[in-house]
Amino acid sequence: MYRPRIIPCLLLQHKGLVKSVQFSKHRYLGDPINAVRLFNDLRADELIFLDIRATPENRTIDPDLVRQIGDETNMPFTVGGGIRSLKNIETLIKAGAERVCLNAYALENPAFVREASDEFGASTIVACLDVKKNFWRKESVYSHAGSQSTGRNPLEWARQLADLGVGEIVIQSIEHDGVMSGYNLALTRQIAEAVDIPVVALGGCGSFEHLRQAVTEGKASAASAGSFFVFHGPRRAVLINFPNRTELSQLALPTD
Repeated sequence: MYRPRIIPCLLLQHKGLVKSVQFSKHRYLGDPINAVRLFNDLRADELIFLDIRATPENRTIDPDLVRQIGDETNMPFTVGGGIRSLKNIETLIKAGAERVCLNAYALENPAFVREASDEFGASTIVACLDVKKNFWRKESVYSHAGSQSTGRNPLEWARQLADLGVGEIVIQSIEHDGVMSGYNLALTRQIAEAVDIPVVALGGCGSFEHLRQAVTEGKASAASAGSFFVFHGPRRAVLINFPNRTELSQLALPTD
């Protein structure tokens, strides 16, 4: 038996922690370092930090903030936002991040994915696919915080990323983001069955049952969420939370 990873995903905007609904309606939640301390106490498996303004503002996620996170956290964490060079990756790894997440620049320059994987190892490189239906109701990969359609088919892009050497793929459903009604299980399963690297479901989690569905019905290797770990109750009061050990044990799956 093994227990899939459960990963809080925290969005950054101007060094503050925010939460979105379908990549808009951003709500300020507070200091990300305070959230890290709480997730430390709650013994989260790992964390993902994504700076959602880095690419539109032509910069990377702030290395000083990454260093603060690294000094505070006692768990592995991944960072993403505006990464466009091997030097960017080196700086963020030295600041304390275990892995980096690529998105927009990987779409612009797929060869960079191979360069990064060869330089730092596949286990260091994560790719995030932001997906929603386009005008013709076909699922397409988007970039720049969901504002630009690339016209790429998510399944084909996921396969290409795996071939280029990424160690893990995060599937982020824009339409499900922040809605808390469940993951895009069909898309997650389609990609998980098409690649031989771990796939992380993200976007739409609103209950512990949704986490279970992500790894059983969606075939994801791990489940990530934002709203589920920072909100509580119908009024969405801000409350950092994480399943306890007993709850997490219920996610254990048989090994093949």
